[in-house]
Amino acid sequence: MSVEEFRLLRDFVYGHCGILVRDDMKFVMQRRLWPRLEVLGLTDFSSYYRYLRFDAQRRAELETAIEALTTHETYFFREPRQLKAFSEEVLPRLERRNARTKRLRIWSAGCSSGEEAYTVAMLLKDSGRFDGWDVEVHGTDISRRVLAVARQGEYGPSALRATAPDKIARYFDHVGPTRVRVRDDIRAWVSFGHQNLQDPEAGLLVSRMDAVFCRNVMIYFDTPARQRVLRHIYDKMVPGGYLLLGHSENLINLSADFELVHLRSDLVYRKPELGGGLAP
Repeated sequence: MSVEEFRLLRDFVYGHCGILVRDDMKFVMQRRLWPRLEVLGLTDFSSYYRYLRFDAQRRAELETAIEALTTHETYFFREPRQLKAFSEEVLPRLERRNARTKRLRIWSAGCSSGEEAYTVAMLLKDSGRFDGWDVEVHGTDISRRVLAVARQGEYGPSALRATAPDKIARYFDHVGPTRVRVRDDIRAWVSFGHQNLQDPEAGLLVSRMDAVFCRNVMIYFDTPARQRVLRHIYDKMVPGGYLLLGHSENLINLSADFELVHLRSDLVYRKPELGGGLAP
């Protein structure tokens, strides 16, 4: 892969989904995309770039290329301190605020293979606050492959490495010696859809969200791309809705739209209430 080929492919991927491939990742891009040239019978990356730009199958191939360039490593009950704050402090507030409608919508943005979305549903079930409510946890991702895994809801030991045995017994069925499947009562609260976070018109969420998990997603983006994602998330949240980022992420120099909320166990962000008042 020449420097010019790398720049063409890098910029094309960035323009599509905001993922920034750093200059020092030229070899990584070459190694991960070379099998696609072999599959397509192409001899060089210039030909592959033209394929992505002009071939009739370019959209499907672009998704395959992005799949090859990104990682989707995750597991259940990741970042327990934040999940504790969500369960013990955010959920009671959402229950009080939505007591009249008995309706709750939560978005797992960049949900990967579904562990985060299912974890949220398990926390809702654990709380005992939302039985009989209209509840939906909506997971979205740019990768159709990991969404297929999420919809299947079957996982191995690596995905369960932070899951307590009592939760495995309560929320999973064993489907093999080392594999489990999320139980149907949890799956009933969770749906999955394809979405490119850099394209707000693609895979639009119908409902406005009471809480959004967008954890360890924006690390793949540069500052302008992160700002676009945050604007999209802001627009899809109800006033007073909560935004939960990864522990290595913050909104400094990215957005002044959200207010920082100091909880006992963690820090989260919130879309201000209408009129500028702070939610209790």
